Amino acid sequence: MEFDVIGDIHGHADALHRLLAKLGYREARGVYRHADRKTIFLGDFIDRGPEQVEVLRVVRAMAGAGTGRAIMGNHEFNALGWATPDGAGGFLRPHTEKNEKQHAAFLAQIGQGSPAHREALTWFASLPVWLDLGGLRIVHACWHGASQACLAATCLDAAGCFHDEGLRKAYRGGTPEHLAADILLKGPEVRLPGGHSFRDKDGHTRHEARLRWWDRAATTFRLAALGLDERRSELPDDPIQSDYHYQESVPVMFGHYWMSGRPQLLSPTASCLDFSVAKGGVLTAYRWSGEAVLSNDKLVWVAA
Repeated sequence: MEFDVIGDIHGHADALHRLLAKLGYREARGVYRHADRKTIFLGDFIDRGPEQVEVLRVVRAMAGAGTGRAIMGNHEFNALGWATPDGAGGFLRPHTEKNEKQHAAFLAQIGQGSPAHREALTWFASLPVWLDLGGLRIVHACWHGASQACLAATCLDAAGCFHDEGLRKAYRGGTPEHLAADILLKGPEVRLPGGHSFRDKDGHTRHEARLRWWDRAATTFRLAALGLDERRSELPDDPIQSDYHYQESVPVMFGHYWMSGRPQLLSPTASCLDFSVAKGGVLTAYRWSGEAVLSNDKLVWVAA
C-alpha cells in the first residue's frame, strides 16, 4: 500500500482541500478518494484554525470509508481530558485560563456539549496513539518503544486506542503512564541547565525543552534542545543522558513540532510533517511508496 502522510491541520480546511487535490484525490459523495493511494493523518485536527468542523468532516469521512487513516494528536488528547470529569468535581484537563484559551476556538465552532461535540469526542477516543505498518511508523510526536510498551500494558485497547480507565491513568500526574503519554503525544523533554528558560510559540516561559529525538548526533543540550533558535549557543555542550534517540532503520513520520521554512526531511529515516500551517506556514504531506530511505522530492505542500 502507498500512503500520503499529512501533518497537523489545526482547522485549516481550505489548505486541506487544496493539498488533497494536489495529491490527486477527488471528492465524490462526500469522501476524498485516490485510485491507488490512501492517506494517513498525523493528528492535531483541531484548535486554532477557522474551519475545524470541516476538517473533522473530511478526515472522519475518509477514515470511515477506508480511504484514509488517522492517529491521535496531543490536541485530541487534550480535548478528551477537557471534557472528561475527574470524579472530584473537576476535569482530567483542568479548566484553567491557559487551557481554555488554547481550546476556545474549537468549542466555539463545534458548540460545547452539543451532539456534534459529543460525536467528535467519541471519534477522538477511537484514534490509535501510533501505527506500525511494518515498513513505516506513524506517531504524533515521538516514537519511543518503552513508552509504547507502558501504555499498551495498562491504557490501550487491542486497537491501540485509550480505553476509559487508560485515559484516566494517562492524565494522572507523576505516573509512568502520564510520562509515556507525554513523550508519545508531546515529545520528550529535558530540564534546561543553569536556570535557562525561553518563551514558546504562545509566549509561555519554559524551563524544559523538547529534544531532537530523531537526531542521533544531538547528544548535548546545545544540539538537542528545540525552541531556542538563536539562543542555542547559550546552552552548555554537556551530554544528555537519554534513551529517546531513534536508532532504527524503519522510516518514522510525525508532526507536532511547528517547523518553518521550506519543508525538508530531518534525516533519511525521519520526517516531521508539521510546517506551521496555523502560523502562516504550509500544510505538508509525504508521498510514501514503500521506500526505506526517505527522499525530499516526495514532500508536497500548499500554502496556508
